[in-house]
Amino acid sequence: MFGRRTRATSLLLLTLLACRGVRSDEPGTRADAYVVETFMRASLLSRFDRNRDDELNATERVALREAFGRIDVPMLPTKPYRYAVEKTPSHITASELRRTDNTPQDNPITHAGAALGRVLLYDRQLSKNNTIACASCHLQEKAFADPLQFSRGFENGYTKRNAMSLVNLRYTILRGTEPGFFWDERAPTLEAQVLMPIQDKVEMGMELEDLENKLNKLPYYPPLFEAAFGSSKVTRDGISKAIAQFMRSMISFDSRFDRAVAATGGNDYSEDFNVFTAEENLGKSLFIDGVAGVTEIGCAHCHIPPTFGMPKSFNIGLDLYYVDQGLGVRAVSPNDPFTSSNDGKFKASSLRNVALTAPYMHDGRFKTLERVIEHYSDGVHPHVNLGVAFNEESTNAKNTSGFRLTQAQKSALVAFLKTLTDQSFLVDPRFSDPFVRLPD
Repeated sequence: MFGRRTRATSLLLLTLLACRGVRSDEPGTRADAYVVETFMRASLLSRFDRNRDDELNATERVALREAFGRIDVPMLPTKPYRYAVEKTPSHITASELRRTDNTPQDNPITHAGAALGRVLLYDRQLSKNNTIACASCHLQEKAFADPLQFSRGFENGYTKRNAMSLVNLRYTILRGTEPGFFWDERAPTLEAQVLMPIQDKVEMGMELEDLENKLNKLPYYPPLFEAAFGSSKVTRDGISKAIAQFMRSMISFDSRFDRAVAATGGNDYSEDFNVFTAEENLGKSLFIDGVAGVTEIGCAHCHIPPTFGMPKSFNIGLDLYYVDQGLGVRAVSPNDPFTSSNDGKFKASSLRNVALTAPYMHDGRFKTLERVIEHYSDGVHPHVNLGVAFNEESTNAKNTSGFRLTQAQKSALVAFLKTLTDQSFLVDPRFSDPFVRLPD
């Protein structure tokens, strides 16, 4: 049922099954159900918490790893987390969210599927040398972004772009368009996206066939796959679907902004919020209604509330000549009838929790929100594909343009962006690392 494993791990499983009174040759559903229970918190604590303090200290963690063949294993909640229940914010209608939902019919979120996806996202066994997990470059306390300008891979090589936040990846269909994933939209679906870093020669370095064989030999995956998909066999399709389910469950709609909108009894983002400071309301007005009330030159033109996601890639004048062409490196038609190419166009992730996701831009060039706002105020280069035409007649790299914001306006925009932070999301145990690890 479990495939080939180490002798120590196989003996442990037989012992656990015998202690429970479940024979290893009985139908797989009974054995699988028990092996899932084996990795639940109550079961692991009962076996390895020797001082009965309801935690595992360093010595107890070493003993646990030794028992499972010297590998990290997940500690699953005794009462399984619920992932498939939607919590629609009061100020966003269910129909509005459905219009933005990219969940495919063949991969709806289930509690068991997302639980498996959580284990996969945090498992370092998904990399070639067992050193890097998907979550190594997407930290929960940073809204699942990476504080490094470029992430480090399994052999300490650096990625070419900054790691994006994983917030609200379920809701990306905006203005009737369904953009792809990554800065250059190269992954058409979330299911396709999750397998790409695993196969990347710098990031995790795995071949999918080798990955399937490797995970099939680990004691916790066959029963988790059985619970999620009805078969204990680990497959690349199941891996992609489970991680995609987990990432779609990572919803963030409990910021000060959300609570302020809800307090108004509607979804009018333009009116002042009583619970905001004057500076925060000014920043909100600049962001949503635009500079001098011109919405076409407001931030919300590209970062659309309430998700604050982007409907497509844009060129924002970071450079006059781009080393990294973004969407332009792909052989696809221009995404805008007013531009001749896609050079210099990028699609950022949602701005929710943006105060925590520094550094910013595809190459992580800006270390602070203040520096980002400075760019939009006065540092926009007049590229031919510029999304907002500030100064079309100029082609001089030194002659930059922008919104020309005052210092008060710049500070106000930063203050507003900080209201998009969802503190509860950053500590939600459903999205935390499930593995029992040795102290660093």
